[in-house]
Amino acid sequence: MLTRLRLCSAAILLAPSAGLRLFAPSAGLRLRGFARPLATAAPSMSMADAALPTLEDLTDPREWLEEVEGDKQIGWVKEQNADAVARIGEPSDKPLYGRLLEIMESDEKIPYIGRVLNGLYYNFWQDETHVQGIWRRCTLDEYRKAEPEWELVLDLDALSAESGVSWVWGGSIPLDEGPTVRKERVMIRLSRGGSDATVVREFDLDAKAFVAEREGGFALPEAKSRLCYKDRDTLLVGGVFGEGEMTDSGYPRTVYEWRRGTPLSEATKVYEGEKSDVAVSGYAYLDRGHRYELRSRSITFYTSAYEVRRPDGSFSEVPVPEDADIETFADQLLVTLRTAWLGHEAGALLAAPLEPFLDADGDESRRSLLVPLFTPTESCSLEGSSATKSRLVLSVLQDVVNESRFWRYAAGAWSLEQTVRSEGYAVSSFSAVDAEAGDAVWTTTSSYTQPTALSLADAGSPLEQEPLKSLPAFFNADGLKTQQLFATSADGTRVPYFLVSKEGLPLDGSTPTLLYGYGGFEISLTPSYSAGIGAAWLEKGHAYVQANIRGGGEYGPRWHQAALKEKRNKAYEDFEAVARDLISRGVTSPSKLGCQGGSNGGLLTGNMLARPTAGSTLFGAIVCQVPLLDMRRFHKLLAGASWMGEYGDPDTDDWSFLQRYSPYHNLDEATAYPPILFTTSTRDDRVHPGHARKLVSKLLDLGKGPSTFYYENIEGGHGGAANNKQRAFMSTLAYAFLERTLAGAAAGGKKVEL
Repeated sequence: MLTRLRLCSAAILLAPSAGLRLFAPSAGLRLRGFARPLATAAPSMSMADAALPTLEDLTDPREWLEEVEGDKQIGWVKEQNADAVARIGEPSDKPLYGRLLEIMESDEKIPYIGRVLNGLYYNFWQDETHVQGIWRRCTLDEYRKAEPEWELVLDLDALSAESGVSWVWGGSIPLDEGPTVRKERVMIRLSRGGSDATVVREFDLDAKAFVAEREGGFALPEAKSRLCYKDRDTLLVGGVFGEGEMTDSGYPRTVYEWRRGTPLSEATKVYEGEKSDVAVSGYAYLDRGHRYELRSRSITFYTSAYEVRRPDGSFSEVPVPEDADIETFADQLLVTLRTAWLGHEAGALLAAPLEPFLDADGDESRRSLLVPLFTPTESCSLEGSSATKSRLVLSVLQDVVNESRFWRYAAGAWSLEQTVRSEGYAVSSFSAVDAEAGDAVWTTTSSYTQPTALSLADAGSPLEQEPLKSLPAFFNADGLKTQQLFATSADGTRVPYFLVSKEGLPLDGSTPTLLYGYGGFEISLTPSYSAGIGAAWLEKGHAYVQANIRGGGEYGPRWHQAALKEKRNKAYEDFEAVARDLISRGVTSPSKLGCQGGSNGGLLTGNMLARPTAGSTLFGAIVCQVPLLDMRRFHKLLAGASWMGEYGDPDTDDWSFLQRYSPYHNLDEATAYPPILFTTSTRDDRVHPGHARKLVSKLLDLGKGPSTFYYENIEGGHGGAANNKQRAFMSTLAYAFLERTLAGAAAGGKKVEL
């Protein structure tokens, strides 16, 4: 299998919502139909205290809201939730809720295959009947049918009812003993309410049942654990040995070998990192006939140190730059660069035979072994890769437009066979059906207006495709067109963005428009089909925009690094530039332009609220989801310490620049802020709900209650919702808020029925 060794504990990319408004209320102005009842106001304090913390006085009177599940805190949350629903309207009563839930629970959704084991194709499925979900399987011939007959493997609704716990699916980890041995054991992750912390239990695929601990089954307690099978009777595991064995970021600091049939307390420690590391991991796996065992220390989010077991049983350091990602493919080491190295540019992908590379004497010897599989240009970057048994498929972005390059590995040599370019702004992706078994690939194609289609092909002839499944048209896309445009940022950088709107869009500033962005962690935003955006926003004649701002990965490491730490302002300047470009083109106007983002994108939209160059100058409404907002204390809350590689360390001189983009510290009484809806989750154990709680409390104390809305889902984890009903509820709440503030204004201030 292709194995990428890279920490992925960062922000999640959330499905966008929609929005817009006509006017920005002052501190004393109440939005029409949105008045906040005085009885729900936050506890009173002096205006001097209400403004805290400021850049001059870091005293924080709201740290009490960081206690996640205290009675007082949950009481505050429920009060804010009730207020938001009272002013926006009960989401489940709105026609849009029913439509979104119908889409989410439609039997016409594509049942994607998560893995193939013993010739059976496994799918996890949620619908109206299976709220928590079921894990099921069938043969490929059965899967080809319009309505396959699935065999039930595990029912999470039944499990939840039996245990009294709302279990959320977290995935499976198989025991792989080679292509000739049946795979009948997996470790299954389950979380309470969608949190990152999971319980892990061994499961028998033949018996379709968990293996009892009394019968020797492995079971791990609830934790942010990392694990894999080393062999049938041994796990490599970390994260379940107490706080002393965790990093400052809340992830495993050690790796243990745990033998079947022995107490977890008797596991043997085999690897250890530093408390300041982000995480430590151990991996054991088979890759095209080659058995690997690796260990890694994620020193920061973007730097790591790797060790690999040699044929003699010893471990050797992998001599690559600390900020490189490594993978294996058969006997090959694959290295993706973030900085230039040995004559190759940042963003390049290189291959070398692993054992000779480890044995090489110095950089010159290693350089001679490296084969470039991808070399970036100013407009072309590597988005990712997938692999089949003999081929490596590179996903490449050319000015954020998708293409796929197919490399073949045979007889110890690499050869580029073909390049497949998508039509227009559609995105086609290729992923292995079963990388150890052959070169079959799933082909997924979609665009903003083209429903997603799934086909089956061979990586050797990827254009010869067998259509398998496709989404129906969940919304009417007739008359919609997609354009790619470019804005000019404050420093002259060209920033691409996609605009989806109706043909013949009047360029008079009258169109309600939603601007979505992320801009962090080297994550690229590319076109995809969203039935929710279409049904709730585009179908009404509104416009949707996706901005490819710096901090993302659209142009490779340089695009990401251009907005790191002290340069974070570049991401915000880019987003503002796109907003201004939309306004100058006449697509929309400030009163009709809304913005939305989640997680790191919540920090982005929080800054759009607080920055004097944005706010009501550019936006009529803001939706801020599961956000980071307090950049003075983010590193002390849950997984926050792991993101210091992205943002900086506020306990050092880095605070001199962090304070400039900490929304919590940059609010004041005098500024008139646009209406804003914050949403988060009590069960989010990645980005602490205290970020949103505290900023909302400060806005209320500053007298901004009429324009401030807050809803915290009691379940949901970092994704904000744990099941389809919760997802539909949260989405409808956001769209209702945005429709009222933005399109309601476009309708002359009249209430718009949703």
